Amino acid sequence: MGGVTFIMAGDFRQTQPVVPRGTKADELNAIIWRHVTKLRLRTNKRVKLHGEHSASAFTERLLDIGEDKVLVDSQDGIKVLPCDTMVSSLDEIKNRVFLSITHHYHDQSWLCERAILAPKNDAVNKLNEELLQQIPGGSRSYTSIDTILETDQAVYYPIEFINSLQPPGVPPHNLVLEKGALIMLI
Repeated sequence: MGGVTFIMAGDFRQTQPVVPRGTKADELNAIIWRHVTKLRLRTNKRVKLHGEHSASAFTERLLDIGEDKVLVDSQDGIKVLPCDTMVSSLDEIKNRVFLSITHHYHDQSWLCERAILAPKNDAVNKLNEELLQQIPGGSRSYTSIDTILETDQAVYYPIEFINSLQPPGVPPHNLVLEKGALIMLI
């Protein structure tokens, strides 16, 4: 400090460690990670409690992915997941998961046992529209209200742009509901 006298007060046990030429991330690593214990979940309670043996193979695969025991492609270093069942098209996976949806769409327990996961909301919306079209009965379309409170804001936020947005957790601008289909209210 160049010969300057200064008084430090406080609990020195709460003083952050000094990392010479370190960044904030280095300081956080010095503070936090020595006190953190890494725990791994290894037991699937659904399989253990309910005896769902068909889910045990899926559970083992998830654990292998989490423990980095999957095969690695030698050319690109891309991880390749083991897969027993391959599908060639989106229609094939829809038919495998929702086989004869026209007969079973009233059965809630049948629907609760089925799901198709997709990495993007656009793919989910497309799948949802195609599956809703297979359900017999009439569909109704509901659109959001297109008004702007301040007319000078219309230049900055065109209605067409706002209607094209589909943030997660918010219904789309054009909501199509099918009679007899399940909906989830959040």
